[in-house]
Amino acid sequence: MMMTINLTLSILLYATATGLLLKQWLSTKKEQNRYALYATAVAVIFHAFMLHSIIFTAEGIDISFFSALTFTAWLMATLLVIASFSLPIGCLGLLVYPFALVTIIFRASSDQQHILTGLLAPGLQTHILFSLLAYSLLSIAVAQALLLYVQDKYLHNKHPSGFLHSLPSLETMETLLFRIIGLGVIALSISLLSGFIYLDNMFAQHLAHKTILSLIAWAIFVMLLWGHYKFGWRGKIAIKWSLAGFILLMLAYFGSKFVFEFVLQQ
Repeated sequence: MMMTINLTLSILLYATATGLLLKQWLSTKKEQNRYALYATAVAVIFHAFMLHSIIFTAEGIDISFFSALTFTAWLMATLLVIASFSLPIGCLGLLVYPFALVTIIFRASSDQQHILTGLLAPGLQTHILFSLLAYSLLSIAVAQALLLYVQDKYLHNKHPSGFLHSLPSLETMETLLFRIIGLGVIALSISLLSGFIYLDNMFAQHLAHKTILSLIAWAIFVMLLWGHYKFGWRGKIAIKWSLAGFILLMLAYFGSKFVFEFVLQQ
């Protein structure tokens, strides 16, 4: 009963926040919509309660595809809410909040489970936590990159609209993008380092593809940061590199989980 209430309220609040942001998008107001921010702040609380009842079962911890996906979405929404109180990035909710809503619906509709029994070692907990944190931060960075692309296209085509009024300046958007990528790279570095330290073999058959794809994604993001600070890379270059790294990172974890759980059914 409580899980149903938490699920329903999460969906309604995420939908409300998205609607408020869309309304702002179409208006000429430049300020962030605080009501959307407050609605999402409450939504992530109910989302957290729902996650707790789904992930922490009597048999162990559920790390199935949709559980991990909606946990990542919750982490993205939570990070965005916290950051939006001090940074002008509330517009990213147009991508993050609908994603969180959809993941909740998919998880509620699925009976798929992948239970980890027993207590996880602290080192493994660190690896999992920073992996999800890295995915969340770099997903937000990609959302930022996509909005940056749209903003850049509008400006180059000289089509001013209410949409542009709801976004910070192009320079601010780019600065925020590289800050988020920097934080994501730090989290991903800790994730990879803890994996090499605490896992028996990061290149074992069932982990090799995750490790290789994650390392390539890490290298892409590091090169992007280096190119930005060394050569001033920005604009389309930053967007393309961000998308490339993000796709590899998502394939490393969620792509492999999808194949194992839904295609191979392991």
